[in-house]
Amino acid sequence: MKDTLNSAQTRRALIKSALVMAGGVAVSACTTRGVTASVQMPKPAPAIPVPAVVAHPVAPAPAVARRAGMAPAGVRPELFRRAVAALDRHSMSIASHDRIAIADFSVSSSLPRFFLINMGNGQVESLLVSHGSGSDPAHTGWLQRFSNDPGSNATCEGAFVTSDYYFGKHGASQRLIGLDATNNNALDRAIVVHGAKYATAEHMATYGKLGRSQGCFAVGPNELDMVFLRLGPGRLIFSAKV
Repeated sequence: MKDTLNSAQTRRALIKSALVMAGGVAVSACTTRGVTASVQMPKPAPAIPVPAVVAHPVAPAPAVARRAGMAPAGVRPELFRRAVAALDRHSMSIASHDRIAIADFSVSSSLPRFFLINMGNGQVESLLVSHGSGSDPAHTGWLQRFSNDPGSNATCEGAFVTSDYYFGKHGASQRLIGLDATNNNALDRAIVVHGAKYATAEHMATYGKLGRSQGCFAVGPNELDMVFLRLGPGRLIFSAKV
């Protein structure tokens, strides 16, 4: 009886040992297959860098819209008349006539002087805009002179057509092409529309005037998308002091 019991215990011990060994072999086999599979898996292709693209929605609009007969509220009539004349003069270079922007540099930088005008219904949105340091060397807050010269850091006058967007040292920006002899160096001078903290109401409230750009049309960062949306490529910006 004792021998029978010992034999049964021995068989159970052998069976248990065999199961443990089999399990170890199974685990080892799974591990080996996993390692082999990981070695055979192809390496992921390196990520292809995608250049930064600044995309801003542009509301669809007809190429030519009905013009408001009178100067919109808040816009000097003579300045508006000159802007409309520039729109006519450069009509072949400006794709869309439904909205324009006018920068009135006859007033202080402490006041809204950049007007976004819907030519169809006369609606106007006005906001702050900076002028160039070369146009106001003493930083009085008033534009003293225009210049088209490279390196002048001055604002230039005349008709511009808005061009493409890009992402530069000032963040999202829009290139401008000068259409007159007084601003035809704008593209080479990198005169653009961009956002700047020194062109905000908060800056004006602290210092009584805006900071100065290098000749660019700098607006508040929170208003930049709205400007891009209203204008888009192919529309007029008219800069003058009347």
